[in-house]
Amino acid sequence: MTAQGKPQSGREHEVGILTAPLLNLDLNREIEQLRSEGRWQSGHTAKTLAKYSDFRVVLIVMKAGGRLEKHRTEGRISVQTLEGKIRFSTAERSVELSAGQMLALKRNLLHDVEGILDSAFLLTIAWPGTTAP
Repeated sequence: MTAQGKPQSGREHEVGILTAPLLNLDLNREIEQLRSEGRWQSGHTAKTLAKYSDFRVVLIVMKAGGRLEKHRTEGRISVQTLEGKIRFSTAERSVELSAGQMLALKRNLLHDVEGILDSAFLLTIAWPGTTAP
């Protein structure tokens, strides 16, 4: 169960401090930890690194051939590839992102993600019209 009482999908989990005036994270260590867990073998797994009412950062590790099926979010997102190569697709366009590349996407746009190589990427979500402390 998550902190909000929702059942977990088995692919995303929250660990540690998610909100603070300043969060300092070691992304290489986080990637290594996710890859050491059995659930990444199913194609992908994710860990929420920062969680505020108007902003979220999620680290996702994906095996080559792994997929995040078509979905959308109410917030604007950015996807920044840290390792490997992923394919990010909308109905109109498909983009391959290698390590060091990033894209931004408007809200509510249906998309999916596929791992071309074993990969790690950051998903950042910003929700509109939310005021945060």
